[in-house]
Amino acid sequence: MANQRIVRVNEEIRKEISEIIREEIKDARIKNTMVSITAVDTTTDLKNAKVFISVLQDNKKDEALEVLIDSSKFIRKELARRINLRNTPELTFKLDDSIAYGMKMAKIIHEVMDK
Repeated sequence: MANQRIVRVNEEIRKEISEIIREEIKDARIKNTMVSITAVDTTTDLKNAKVFISVLQDNKKDEALEVLIDSSKFIRKELARRINLRNTPELTFKLDDSIAYGMKMAKIIHEVMDK
């Protein structure tokens, strides 16, 4: 029962953080960068959450991660305002290269199939 709740909370947090990044963060370093929230992993006590992000431009990954880390208190405050939870988790942002890896593998497979 609790696991289903955490899954729902993770998905809601992921959706809301995506909206906050897209609409509320005004930092020019992230405005023109394609940032995707791939997953959120919240502890069962809702005290901490790892937010996995994917950035499609390789040269902007570190910059985007830095902006999100700097904005984490603002994002947490907005999250608390939008989602009614007893505890709003502390956010930790991590890079997730799974989308870039998948695109690389698809390109390799496509090249092999053409030969």
